[in-house]
Amino acid sequence: MKKLKSLFVLLFFLSISCIKQVSPPPALLPVPSEQQLVWHGMEQYAFVHFTTNTFTGKEWGYGDENPEVFNPSGMNTNQWVQCFKEAGFKGVMLTCKHHDGFCLWPSEYTDHSVKNSKWKNGKGDVVKDVSESCKKYGLKFGIYLSPWDRNRADYGSPSYVKYYRKQLKELFNSYGPVFEMWFDLANGGDGYYGGAKEKRNIKIPEYYDWSTTIDLVRGMEPNIVFFSDFGPDIRWCGNEHGYVGDPNWCMINRDSIYYGTLSNAKLHEYRHNGIEYGKEWMPAEVDVSIRPGWFYHASEDSQIKTPAQLFEIYLNSVGRGANLILNIPPDRRGLVHENDIKSLQGWKKLIDDAFAYNLALNSKVKADSYRGKSRQFAASNLNDGNKETYWATDDGVLKGRIEFDLGNPQIVKYIVLQEYIRLGQRVRRFNIEAWKDNSWQEVVRGTTIGYKRIVRLEQQVSTQKLRVNIEDSRACPVVSNIEIF
Repeated sequence: MKKLKSLFVLLFFLSISCIKQVSPPPALLPVPSEQQLVWHGMEQYAFVHFTTNTFTGKEWGYGDENPEVFNPSGMNTNQWVQCFKEAGFKGVMLTCKHHDGFCLWPSEYTDHSVKNSKWKNGKGDVVKDVSESCKKYGLKFGIYLSPWDRNRADYGSPSYVKYYRKQLKELFNSYGPVFEMWFDLANGGDGYYGGAKEKRNIKIPEYYDWSTTIDLVRGMEPNIVFFSDFGPDIRWCGNEHGYVGDPNWCMINRDSIYYGTLSNAKLHEYRHNGIEYGKEWMPAEVDVSIRPGWFYHASEDSQIKTPAQLFEIYLNSVGRGANLILNIPPDRRGLVHENDIKSLQGWKKLIDDAFAYNLALNSKVKADSYRGKSRQFAASNLNDGNKETYWATDDGVLKGRIEFDLGNPQIVKYIVLQEYIRLGQRVRRFNIEAWKDNSWQEVVRGTTIGYKRIVRLEQQVSTQKLRVNIEDSRACPVVSNIEIF
């Protein structure tokens, strides 16, 4: 008996040693940093525009506003953040200072702040309140600090840049952790400027010396990502209407944007679509407001985007591999308005209903080929619920066919695709077919996938089998997840 047992053990280890070791696909550069991967996973978060504009009715304050006008009557940041969490957001980005220069925290370096407002007799701190509410409800906190300051007399001179960096130190040393820093590049133009009331023009890259500022912030917050028109981590999508381009590549050539060597049309294309052969990983963020304006105006209470409109925005942003930052501005009470809440709740229900049950989880899946015929890269990885496993083909094989058998005819409306972007973005083109009338019939086709692609069928289909065909890829396709709803 002992000899037989020893023989089994020997055969087991021999069988293991005979298994062909198949190496994973080499990374297709550029690839996302760990911080960018975490950012991708957030998918959507709230933007909060709140300052003296809320009380003056302006969108861009001139910089001469009396701080006393800032006086919310029923301020409750817990109400904001609870509302955002229930809507499905993973974080909150706060306009700590907008272009008017008014600071939502009691900054040591200016009198143009909440410390000279009537709110809480000048003892309040909006930034602290929002940061603590985020911690309470488990959301991440982000900081928007406008580089343009229409209040400061020294805007345009080197001393202002020093002032700006001192404020960054105040914020990051007092209110962290911070997941994202938002640099709004609306810069220069007319303003109060300490009473000068004039127009000032600056050269953005040279004046701000962004690399020094970014290094300063990253030294305080190593895991942060930076958003601006030219990154360095996250790029603007090129519009404020709630969509990113199709195709949407996560790559870009940053120098082309930073140094202004592109025409306006080409610059828009770069922001809108990215660049297939870009040198840096710089995915798009879609910024849009739930209202016509970015700040609260009572006249817009009946002009809130509907749940259906927000759902379209979701599909055209998150559903195209970008992140969505949706602005919900508090009203003069310091609360998220009831109409905004109602729309957000309806939007969340649409998302929950559309993606309630993943038909792919319990289905049979196979592929026409997989890397080295190793189970490590088999099609079964596509519906195992583990985003760290993936299906891949052999090097040089740029196409692939994946078939799902749902067991019984099912109504299908949406398909979610995700690449394993740790190894780069690869897929250029795909189509999806449904088994109908004893034949495969194409129901939709698409371009890029990236972190996430949500495909909506023009008409829902009843089918037992679906087939995803990768038509072309920059290198062997590497897909981590497919869901069917």
